[in-house]
Amino acid sequence: MDAEMPPVASVLETRAPLQGKGLGNCHPHCQLQQVLVVCIQLAERESENAEEAQLVLKALAWNWYTLLLLMSHCPELHHMAMPESKEDSGQPAEAKTKTQTMSHQSDTLRKPCGQMRSQDLRELSTHIHLMELMLCLQHTIEEYITQLKTRHLQQDAVLEAQSGDVGGGPQVQSPRLPDQLGHQPSDLEATFISRDLSNRGVDISALYHASFQAYTIYQGDKYHEDKNPLGFINLGVSENKLCVDLMTERLSRSDMNHIEDVLLQYSDVRGHLFLREEVARFLTYYCKAPAQLDPEHMVVLNGCCSVFLALAMVLCDPGEAFLTPTPVYGGFAFTSRLYSKVELIYVHLDSQVTDAGTCPFQLTVGKLENAMLEARLKGKKVKGLLLVNPQNPLGGIYSPDSLKEYLEFAKRYNLHVVTDESSMLSVFDESLTFRSVLSMDSLPDPKKIHVIWGTSQDFGIAGFCFGALYTHNKEVASAVSALGFVHRLSGIAQHKLHRLLQDREWINNVYLPTNRSRLQAAHRYIASYLKALKIPFLNCGSGLHVWIDLKKCLDPCTFEQEQLLHRRFLDNKLMLVPGKFLMCKEPGWFCLTFSDKPLILNLAMHRLSQALGEQKQEWIEKQLEDAMRE
Repeated sequence: MDAEMPPVASVLETRAPLQGKGLGNCHPHCQLQQVLVVCIQLAERESENAEEAQLVLKALAWNWYTLLLLMSHCPELHHMAMPESKEDSGQPAEAKTKTQTMSHQSDTLRKPCGQMRSQDLRELSTHIHLMELMLCLQHTIEEYITQLKTRHLQQDAVLEAQSGDVGGGPQVQSPRLPDQLGHQPSDLEATFISRDLSNRGVDISALYHASFQAYTIYQGDKYHEDKNPLGFINLGVSENKLCVDLMTERLSRSDMNHIEDVLLQYSDVRGHLFLREEVARFLTYYCKAPAQLDPEHMVVLNGCCSVFLALAMVLCDPGEAFLTPTPVYGGFAFTSRLYSKVELIYVHLDSQVTDAGTCPFQLTVGKLENAMLEARLKGKKVKGLLLVNPQNPLGGIYSPDSLKEYLEFAKRYNLHVVTDESSMLSVFDESLTFRSVLSMDSLPDPKKIHVIWGTSQDFGIAGFCFGALYTHNKEVASAVSALGFVHRLSGIAQHKLHRLLQDREWINNVYLPTNRSRLQAAHRYIASYLKALKIPFLNCGSGLHVWIDLKKCLDPCTFEQEQLLHRRFLDNKLMLVPGKFLMCKEPGWFCLTFSDKPLILNLAMHRLSQALGEQKQEWIEKQLEDAMRE
């Protein structure tokens, strides 16, 4: 063990966290497993990075081994640390004393083998057994340290995934809820102790549990006006719930309830031709493409994240990377690590205006150039640029001139460009105009530009899990199609989507105007509430999110304090997305999804206000305590 070991006196200090955990009557192997759980808890609680946790774990492991070794030679310590077993409790005092005297012999290792008594042999055997256990523990801890380092890297990118889609899906990590998740061995700990998974399986399991812990709790305790009024309100998922009434009515019409043999059988891995043709017509119309899009260049899969995952698989080898500006939708960070093992290199944007003619959180070619240079200096191979337009979670729209600059930058470095336009119909500020890359007459490198669109945000039907890829590159479309073997939609869902997107009159005259009006009203309500609370926010006119600035609520303004504030929101049954989960480099920013019903928004903002009030009261009490001490 290369860490500096604490003095033997500190061994006794480790007894306190071990008491009451049922270790006394366990077999040593069971004790090690249970102690390992305690080690993990302490290491995670006492450290914020993998290096500190490594030292804590090694020190705790050495303390435990020393304690076991001392117990084999010191009956008094054995009596203090290990409660009597039922078998021992009835042993006469004289017998106990005799046994203790025998176990306390200290000359065992100095005697010739032929002179060793049976008790000496037993003590030597105990020593060897303890050494074996220690090596086993050391090996297991080293495995955990490797896993911990991986997880901390993930948490820096995806950290602590609060609800499912971070800024748009199940959140990429959330803290343990104090009142609901008193420590039991976590799934992560159980996984690593059980040794049932491969290294890849351990990595995926750790990523999953880091990303979906709070979302799982939310799923079991959702707010319901009548059935569960004290449940969680989730304003951390990119779901549009404003037009559920309209969508329910449209999906209930007779043309949706159609069944035929072809819908009950496996479809083309690219998606049924009737759906690909309709999506091609739909995007040609709403993206204002200069020519009809070709359905042969279209692939439909079960969600936009699946489309990105497939693109990452076919465009990059493991370890290669995409550039992407941050803060960014967290679902891409999660899916890029599942089995494509593609790295996202973050182009961090600033809340403060740093260049003339720019605005807060504005992406510039200069920032892309700097990120590219830094990546190359680190030996990273960058294969693409990932853009989200309209931006999630910021809510801004890239201008046509900016888009062209980004595409030209990508061409200079021979990069693919993946652009997610899945909220293109959710622009509610009438002074703004969205422009798709598919609308451009001439693209700098058309065969390297790939567009993603889906219905989750624009139509509020996330449960359909529909995502479409359009690319001018047939080779890419063909390779992505192979992933359709495991990521395709059901035939019935494809039929319903075909009928929905085909109904242009209902979309233009009923759905889109109503959706736009309700988005405006919901955003206006949230904005006025935030202004009343004197909370700054980024005021943009598209998408489903408000990017709010709570730096003044953090003292000091650190990511640790951001996490504590996030936990306070959870204590008040409110789920938002902390900026770090969306890879924002500045602590204090939170993403709030406002596309929900007025009653929900009203209650959510009340809980937000209550949590901030508790935060302020705690500060006042702390200041009073500090003043009284002085």
